[in-house]
Amino acid sequence: MAGAEVPIISSRVLTLPNLLSALRLALVPIFLVLLVRGADAWALLVLLVASLTDYLDGVIARRFNQITRLGQLLDPAADRLYIFAALLGLAWRDLVPWWIVLVVIGRDVFLLGLGIVLANHGYGPLPVNLLGKAATFCLFYALPLIMLGQAFPMLGWWSLPIGWAFGIWGAFLYWWAGIIYAFETARVIRIPRAIPSIRSDTIGG
Repeated sequence: MAGAEVPIISSRVLTLPNLLSALRLALVPIFLVLLVRGADAWALLVLLVASLTDYLDGVIARRFNQITRLGQLLDPAADRLYIFAALLGLAWRDLVPWWIVLVVIGRDVFLLGLGIVLANHGYGPLPVNLLGKAATFCLFYALPLIMLGQAFPMLGWWSLPIGWAFGIWGAFLYWWAGIIYAFETARVIRIPRAIPSIRSDTIGG
């Protein structure tokens, strides 16, 4: 039985999935402005459009073999920017405490430092682990649920408790994943790098 086909990752830039990712990124400042101004229903609509483009670009990329290196960078960047924008907008309106903003952003600054350490030792970034994906999932859905309760108070009795549960659990998992990345970074940089040997018969021509 043949193994699963490995997707080809290209260096193309102008693809439909990348254009959808660019559109999703362009909607981030609009989302943030709407949220700061208290237009929660419109902000949720923008977030819904962004989520739809996220789904479509993934489907199109896999269906038509348009997976690119740029797309692999844009997708997680867009997810984090929406999380940051939602946190900042809600904290600006005193709907979430600023310590949550600091916890989430501080963890990504921490990972940036780990990335610099890895780069100094000749390594690229570590692959995302399942715990990190679970943390991002929790945060990505916690904030819209909190926004939903603000936009439609009649739904707040269930959306706010669930949103806060996702948010607190997501922040905890976010740092737990970060600590695992730190241990993995320490393990990787201790691995001795292979030094190519010089054949004696090549010395002196």
